[in-house]
Amino acid sequence: MQKNKGIVLHHVKYGESGIIIYMFTRNFGRQTFIMHGIRRKKALVKINIFQPLYILNLETYHKPGREIQQIKEAKIHKPFHSITSNIYKSTIVLFLAEILYRSLKTEEPNYGLFDFIESSLDILDKLEVGYVNFHLIFLLNLSRLLGFQPNLTDAETPGYFDLKEGVMRESLPAHNLYLSKTHSKIFAELSALNYESMGTYKISHADRNIMTEHLLDYFQLHELSLSPIKSFKILKEVFS
Repeated sequence: MQKNKGIVLHHVKYGESGIIIYMFTRNFGRQTFIMHGIRRKKALVKINIFQPLYILNLETYHKPGREIQQIKEAKIHKPFHSITSNIYKSTIVLFLAEILYRSLKTEEPNYGLFDFIESSLDILDKLEVGYVNFHLIFLLNLSRLLGFQPNLTDAETPGYFDLKEGVMRESLPAHNLYLSKTHSKIFAELSALNYESMGTYKISHADRNIMTEHLLDYFQLHELSLSPIKSFKILKEVFS
């Protein structure tokens, strides 16, 4: 029996009353779990705790090398307050959960990454205003933790950000995977922000969507398994 903490990425129905849950755990990285009977009315563990990016305390039957692990017990580690009731925040969480589900594949512990996601969610839950840029700052930090952080050492020099190589260039690259000078400047400015300063950064709704698209392109180029993010359409509609 293993005690662990896990962040829910996604779940799907399995059989008549079960579910398959994909989680990023603190001790074992990405894991797939099965729970039988959870969709029955008298289930001891309620299915509603397996919402995107909920953080759970787990007791599991962990066997190394097994493709699907079993959960004995699951409880919410720390309940969200505003994320569950705020449509804007819950949409951000849905969007980020899909990206993490597509990006996190390694079945090895990454304590720094786990703690970053957990602390970021805590910050989002507590913020009352100034969180419209949250997903952008989250993704930029995530790229660093996944090992493909943009190199913006020459960001003070106006140029073009090369999405393929992850660097700022003074002249146009030989391919079309780059940002305009205007959006390269915004990209560099966003990269210099953190959760404390992001609320004061002013950017139009249109430019925010464009920068989100560029970041998704950047992740696609550097995370080969990342498929089109369907929840981006919802994010754009909610914040329109």
